[in-house]
Amino acid sequence: MRYAILSDIHANVDALEVVLKDTKEQGCTHYVCLGDVVNYGPWNDECLERVAALPGLVYVQGNHERLFLGEEEIGREIPLVQDFFTASRRSFTRADLIRDLPRSFELGGFTFTHTIGEENRRIYPDTQIEPDRDYVIGHSHHQFIVERAGKTIVNPGSLGQNRRRVDRMSYALLDTEGFRFELRESPYDFDRLAAEMRARGYPAACIDYYLRKVPR
Repeated sequence: MRYAILSDIHANVDALEVVLKDTKEQGCTHYVCLGDVVNYGPWNDECLERVAALPGLVYVQGNHERLFLGEEEIGREIPLVQDFFTASRRSFTRADLIRDLPRSFELGGFTFTHTIGEENRRIYPDTQIEPDRDYVIGHSHHQFIVERAGKTIVNPGSLGQNRRRVDRMSYALLDTEGFRFELRESPYDFDRLAAEMRARGYPAACIDYYLRKVPR
């Protein structure tokens, strides 16, 4: 079987549509979403509905699902994240699609979860960590495969808010025959995303945050 592994979509429906077209062409029959479908971008409901309709889907909870459900306090976040939350959540009505999500999923000896250990800990390629098992994680918005203490950590990167280049979406494929991961990255229509954020009255600081991550 071929799995597509998606994470940190962050309400970016154009990036999601690009990856769904690509994964269909790649013959993916199953999908794993590692959380944070919502927040930052303007298309929360659209992304949630597209994800919910995917075949063979396992969707694990991220910290932004907890923020949108009120399970975590937005007041604890930095001001920029609070601004994004206020602007993005105006387009959100599908709480039913993010309730009661599992925290993890096991497949082929790997634990698929939003992050390792503390709920909001970010794991980067150079993070010093000694995992107790093999993991597939999201949350840090950085794409990598690393070995730590004899274990493998895979991060497919962020589909909707790539921290390296926000105008490109990243994800991973998994072939369960031999359990091989492939990291992939493609462009999408970033200008349409920026235009939609402006049209919906996002604060300038939020739009500038995205624009700073696009090479010009």
